[in-house]
Amino acid sequence: MNIKPIKNKKDYTLALEKIYAFMNKDVKKGSIEADEYDILCTLVEKYENEYYPIAPPHPIEAIKFRMEQLDMKTQDLIDIIGNKSRASKILNKKEGLTLKMIRKIHDALKIPLDILVMEYALHS
Repeated sequence: MNIKPIKNKKDYTLALEKIYAFMNKDVKKGSIEADEYDILCTLVEKYENEYYPIAPPHPIEAIKFRMEQLDMKTQDLIDIIGNKSRASKILNKKEGLTLKMIRKIHDALKIPLDILVMEYALHS
């Protein structure tokens, strides 16, 4: 096993190539190849987290995405928060979420609270 830390884009690319090669093989659990695959994946994940971080989603976009996943319509959000005008304003980013709404949306849509409580700009 010849594994080195990923220090730059070239090392990253080589590690990904090795990972892809392992994915196309029949690697047996507990083998040296399986260990190498696991270590490479860990190194790549660390490098990606440092150099290619993924920003958390906008709270309203997270709500829209989850509603789409669940095949929900605006009426379904109205049923959750209890007000047609407010639901429309929220989905159009003209009004912010209240703590009470955040709790209801979290319970109904299972969107993590840390996403729903993020600050965001409203459109006038």
